[in-house]
Amino acid sequence: MPHPQVTASFVRPLIALLTLALAAAVAHAAPVADVHAQAEQERKPLLDTLRDLVQIESGSKDIEGLSQIADRIAGQLTQLGGAVEVLQPSDVYRLDDTPEKVGPAVQAVFKGTGSMKIMLIAHMDTVYLKGMLKDQPLRVDADKAYGLGIADDKQGIATIIHTVALLQKLNFREYGELTVLINGDEEISSPGWRSTITRVAAEQDAVFSFEGGGTDGTLRLATSGIGSAYLAVKGKASHAGARPEDGVNALYELSHQLLQMKDLSRPEQGLKLNWTVAKAGTNRNVIPAEATAQADARALKVADFDGIETALQDKIKTRLLPDSKVEVKFELRRPPLEANDASRRVAAHGKTIYQELGMSLNVAEKATGGGTDAAFAGLKAKGAVVEGMGLSSYGAHSNDAEYVKIDTIVPRLYLATRLIMDLSTGKLK
Repeated sequence: MPHPQVTASFVRPLIALLTLALAAAVAHAAPVADVHAQAEQERKPLLDTLRDLVQIESGSKDIEGLSQIADRIAGQLTQLGGAVEVLQPSDVYRLDDTPEKVGPAVQAVFKGTGSMKIMLIAHMDTVYLKGMLKDQPLRVDADKAYGLGIADDKQGIATIIHTVALLQKLNFREYGELTVLINGDEEISSPGWRSTITRVAAEQDAVFSFEGGGTDGTLRLATSGIGSAYLAVKGKASHAGARPEDGVNALYELSHQLLQMKDLSRPEQGLKLNWTVAKAGTNRNVIPAEATAQADARALKVADFDGIETALQDKIKTRLLPDSKVEVKFELRRPPLEANDASRRVAAHGKTIYQELGMSLNVAEKATGGGTDAAFAGLKAKGAVVEGMGLSSYGAHSNDAEYVKIDTIVPRLYLATRLIMDLSTGKLK
């Protein structure tokens, strides 16, 4: 049996240590509680902003609608004290489907007292055609809010605006610069704003992209790259029955090229090239003088796209018909986003923040879906780039099933705000 004095001498210091630990835990929880309480108060204002944004039609080619929603966003960011500009594109990377005019972008910069530079991005354009809103107004059904573009990506805009508002209400300004960039051309592969996103992101310590987090709120550290290949063959027309030998059959040459390019995919490394569209000829009795084909390309690494473009150019040097002319063009529609160590550290910290709410946070380090503007941010980034910071959602690009989960508003505001605060104060290196 232990001696009473020995037991007391052991227990008293232990109790003191536990008391100090508990006091420290309580002291640490106080500002967290303030953040959570303010996030709760920001829930309804965010829903109001989201309702206003959904009521503005802003398809990628609807310049009038994009200008209207840009002014609405700029006004709200100005009220929050940012240095705000509505920018017009000046450096357009023209793709096969780029419209004559590309929509604007809204940039807001909030100056703080610290040194960390943090960027928040989203997009204001949607895939929907003008006039569709009248049949699909915003509606709330239980814990889901439905509307055109609500998930992709108007929730992202609203979440950014109210994260900034939350920081201000907490009187937090310990970041160096907080930059908001919201572009109007993401759904058409960002031809007008890709270079701006890359340039500004290169100056940041962290970039958070507010595309939706899927149905389970997963943060994504990698996304697939998207490319397109265009093959064009010129031959010579002639009568298919009377003098076929006088022609150069562009369809034959196109077929030869497609067959010799069919094995360029490397599925084991995430590189895929699939020819999906082909056209040739005008009449049954005419040797076709022209033929074209298009391919969809996907990759997980930026270098893979460089390699496939080189391979395509090498392949066309070998022709079936020497008198034919063959050209191939490769477009990088969106590069892949590759996970880096800085992104992993931020995401791991995000997991601990969610644990404070009694919730788990999924993080995907491998690409699982299509590309986003986070990839342009990641091209020259020196710090973390994290995608999927928006609300949990479903049904993007679906005119009757697109929704966000209302009960994810508070956790997502809390996550974004805490990450910005902890990055700015050095709690996350």
